[in-house]
Amino acid sequence: MENLRGETALVTGAAKRIGHEIALSLADEGVNVAVHYRNSREEAEELCAEINRRGVKSWPVKADFERPEEYEGFMERVWDTAGKVDILVNNSSIFPKSTLRDMDFSGLRQNMEVNAWVPLVLSRDFARLAGIGKIVNIIDSRVWQYDWTHTAYILSKHMLWTLTRMTALAFAPGITVNAVAPGLILPSEGMDHAGLDKMAETAPLKSHGDPGEIADAVIYLLKSRFLTGVVIHVDGGLHLMEYGNGSHPDS
Repeated sequence: MENLRGETALVTGAAKRIGHEIALSLADEGVNVAVHYRNSREEAEELCAEINRRGVKSWPVKADFERPEEYEGFMERVWDTAGKVDILVNNSSIFPKSTLRDMDFSGLRQNMEVNAWVPLVLSRDFARLAGIGKIVNIIDSRVWQYDWTHTAYILSKHMLWTLTRMTALAFAPGITVNAVAPGLILPSEGMDHAGLDKMAETAPLKSHGDPGEIADAVIYLLKSRFLTGVVIHVDGGLHLMEYGNGSHPDS
């Protein structure tokens, strides 16, 4: 396994939730971290302070991934701020509710832009600037099946998984591209931990995970020199279930 100490990473959507844990785990490995955020400036600055206390450098970097003028050229801005970037973790995403019946093109475009198009833009710029490095995309355990209540979202994650494999080929041999697919990790908007515990009963392992397990998978992929184009499902076996054949809303 490779040693990451002294490298620099950009983690998108790092101020909260899973991204926050990934950033801290990278810091524990001796990696300097550029902490991307959109609106959560206070949380990003607090995270940077915690990273600095762990003996490495950090920088809060702001960008709205729904505004092309802010994400086009963003990688160059990060390099100007933090220096050479060795690792890109595409974690930032949106998760609005939508079904086949109520999804509109505007919502689909919004999901595609933030969850798939921006990761591609950043990945292309990273590959061009770095030449040698590693990319990890955070997708979703349901990319093998569906999510009937977040249709636009899951379509965008299907696209990101396809892009993971395509860029793994296109950017080889200098850049590896892999993915982590979380399952039930944290309550989504409008859900409490009791709801998460109830949903966990549907998983083969009858439990939900935690952000640290996602971060562990990211670190494993970053330390591996001989993996590219693969996905690690961190979901208690949920991806083995028949999501697409289960009950779904008829609305």
